[in-house]
Amino acid sequence: MEKALISYKGVDIYRDELEVLKEVNLDLHKGEFLYLIGKVGSGKSSLMKTIYGEVDVHNGEARVFDYNMRNIKRKNIPQLRRRLGIVFQDFKLLTDRSVFDNLSFVLRATGWKNKKEIKQRVDETLDLVGMQQKGYKWPNELSGGEQQRIVIARAVLNSPDIILADEPTGNLDVETGKLIVELLHTISKNGTAVMMTTHNLGFLNEYPGKVFRCADRQLVDVTNEYVENTPLAQEVILEEKIIIDESDDEDIEVYAEV
Repeated sequence: MEKALISYKGVDIYRDELEVLKEVNLDLHKGEFLYLIGKVGSGKSSLMKTIYGEVDVHNGEARVFDYNMRNIKRKNIPQLRRRLGIVFQDFKLLTDRSVFDNLSFVLRATGWKNKKEIKQRVDETLDLVGMQQKGYKWPNELSGGEQQRIVIARAVLNSPDIILADEPTGNLDVETGKLIVELLHTISKNGTAVMMTTHNLGFLNEYPGKVFRCADRQLVDVTNEYVENTPLAQEVILEEKIIIDESDDEDIEVYAEV
């Protein structure tokens, strides 16, 4: 098997000196699709933020690509993030410019200079996400699902090795959410690893992948609980299926109350 893109062994994660997760063991390889599930405040977002260097890790071994996340230098974080695509729940599109200009801005900011090449790459990416006719639109002219497709386009512009999607369907209706997960699955089949947090457990059966649950400050591989059509999988999905909006500071808020 190829070397893991992400390799965590015995890692502890803290937010404001509060232990959110302990002894995390996690590997993610090229082309894999991995779900992170768990209640609000269980550590999903904090774990994801350690991958792009926003939250520090403690103890154990933590590698993302060839970077040691225990002692990564601040000057190397921009280089790390260029190999990651990040999809936020709340879109974070620039509202003062068109879809095309949103995407071309990202390319210019990451070193692209040739206008013809920029246009070609933006057009290719819009086509990938089924938005090839929407480049002239402004974000406020798009539906929530269309905006999320543009966010995914932005995430894949520089052909990242990993996409991190933090509750990307949380603000969407169920059918639109399915289309977004299907799109992310297609991207993973083309070789990009995808890690996605979700509260909609129905996705796990319809769009299979590895499943890890955050609970009681532990990260546990529960993939076998969600194997399609097993009685246990159906029971777990029926009992746990919830859709909850998460705030960016969910982990701090919940554990501050403990």
